[in-house]
Amino acid sequence: MILAGTTEASRLAKEVSAAKIKAVLSYAGRVERPKPQPLPRRTGGFGGVEGLKKFLRDQSITHVVDSTHPFAVQMSQHAVDACADLNLPLMAFSRPEWKPTSADNWIEVADIPAAVSALKGAKKRIMLALGRMHLQAFEAQPQHRYLLRLVDPPGKDLTLPNCDIVVSRGPFTKDGDLALMRDYNIQLVVCKNSGGVAARAKLDAARELDLPVIMIARPKLDRPRLETASLKKVMQWLGHSGTDLGV
Repeated sequence: MILAGTTEASRLAKEVSAAKIKAVLSYAGRVERPKPQPLPRRTGGFGGVEGLKKFLRDQSITHVVDSTHPFAVQMSQHAVDACADLNLPLMAFSRPEWKPTSADNWIEVADIPAAVSALKGAKKRIMLALGRMHLQAFEAQPQHRYLLRLVDPPGKDLTLPNCDIVVSRGPFTKDGDLALMRDYNIQLVVCKNSGGVAARAKLDAARELDLPVIMIARPKLDRPRLETASLKKVMQWLGHSGTDLGV
């Protein structure tokens, strides 16, 4: 089973399908229009660790690949716990974290509440590059004008006042993000350290415009797990016991 929802999961699905490995993609269901995939898929939660364990047993799953978003910490933790209880091999296929260069102006914070706190002060035009899950927290700083870029049109649950909304699906380009930030006179960017290539255009654009970036650190899991950013190593692992790659 591939816990999906990222570019990495889509890449893995193509390789697994081409290798004729029987697999299923699992989506949380937060995106209304997921990309077409070459593998069967299911959508929605499992009902906690016990529900996930039941699904894994019922479907005779032999390997689990966690390729969720690096900030989908609850699902990742449930996968770690369920696979440990069932003695199932688990591999995280995740993108490397971003690292600042000498030309970047990052303000690194631990979590969403710390990012909200960092926005105290005078009104600014801020790009919230966070997706839609954590937007409500920023209602605590209503003095700012926020730019939101969302995969799907917002529903009635979006209550953040004083915002502009752009509906668009990545990957994005540096030139496109430069134009976006200039069009909306952005003064500061808030984002998660998601890593990878597909979402880094906003950082390249912010660097060129000399804009500060509030960078939210990745959450940590309670248990260690095998992890790699290499598609080749994941495919090798799927053909082995999952314990001899040193990743």
